[in-house]
Amino acid sequence: MAENRVVVTGLGVVSPIGIGVDEFWDRLVSGQNGITRITHFDPTDFSTHIAAEVKDFDPEKWIEKKMAKRMDRFTHFAMAASEMALADAGLHSYGFDKNRAGVIIGSGIGGSQTIEDGYISLFAKGPNSIQPFFVLKVLINMAASMVSITYGLKGHISAPSVACSTGANAIGDAYRIIQRGDADIMVAGSSEACITSIPFAGFCATRSMTRQNDDPEHASKPFDKNRDGFVMGEGAGIIILENLEHAVNRKARIYSELVGYGNVADSYHFTAPHPEGDGMIRVMERAIKDAKINKEQIGYINAHGTSTVQNDLIESKAIEKVFGEHSKLLKISSNKSMIGHLLSAAASVECIATVMSVYKDKIPPTINYSEPDPDCSLDYVPNKAINFKIEAAASNSFGFGGGNVCLILKKYRG
Repeated sequence: MAENRVVVTGLGVVSPIGIGVDEFWDRLVSGQNGITRITHFDPTDFSTHIAAEVKDFDPEKWIEKKMAKRMDRFTHFAMAASEMALADAGLHSYGFDKNRAGVIIGSGIGGSQTIEDGYISLFAKGPNSIQPFFVLKVLINMAASMVSITYGLKGHISAPSVACSTGANAIGDAYRIIQRGDADIMVAGSSEACITSIPFAGFCATRSMTRQNDDPEHASKPFDKNRDGFVMGEGAGIIILENLEHAVNRKARIYSELVGYGNVADSYHFTAPHPEGDGMIRVMERAIKDAKINKEQIGYINAHGTSTVQNDLIESKAIEKVFGEHSKLLKISSNKSMIGHLLSAAASVECIATVMSVYKDKIPPTINYSEPDPDCSLDYVPNKAINFKIEAAASNSFGFGGGNVCLILKKYRG
């Protein structure tokens, strides 16, 4: 049986530089930075004082007040991004079969603020102080479940948690479900609201975050010689994937076609990537093979590009290994230079940026790129967006624990 073609018909974003895909995209291509001193808690005693927080987010714009109180911030983000994506796809006014529409929305940490508040209450006031909705607020699957319940989506539901590659896992798995004919529509992505004191202290302890506290705007500098660590961010990205025939029949606007998905494990280390980029190489090659395209058709890679010394170096070398001479012609950029590292939400938000690049033939820059690293010798689209005809693009996502995902998006040709 022939595989179904899968297209992107809706996008929803909550990010440190904007809420909604238009605001997010406009600020991304203009090189706007969303990194500031932390306001969610007092960071004075932490080694890192900066983060990419979502600003001016009011959950009651998207969720009824009583229900919003029963959800953690990460679920608020997922609900808002899902509403935007469904509206963007024109599905609110279209009578689709909800038994053939599913939800895959993951998270890495889940309800961290709820957990912290619960600990404080427990040890200050005792077990009877814990509220009935505590467990429901912290569970990672609650974002997917609340979207399913709110919109009556009765197909496949799951909530992956694969560290920084979570969103790409969700999108790739949703792609497979539609491809094999088990759904017409999937709501897919990830959400993270992790800028709270316990996970932040934990990441400080790993020494993987930047300590350039005095200059937040220039602290995240992927591929630059002076990079010293990532900047934590928060947000959510949701994509509506759809069977091509279903989308065409309802005259949907199609952003791009998802044609390739690779997912492999490093099987190497808790946090460090394989020093030779083994997993990165294999996952890009697998995604390209799945896409049934030539490597030379890919013109742009939205890099994982964390601004950590080893990740950026190894990713660059892996791209060179996979693409050979063609790597010199590739355009590569890292959204994390502007939005920080959204942990589990990074992959889905960056996939949305990749979709927009393919749709608009425009590549956002890697900002804060001032001193080239001689060991990272590719074209990272420094500091200014460029217009660039894109037939196909790759979105790379690599997570703690060795999870590697690559998604291939192609320009839709009727």
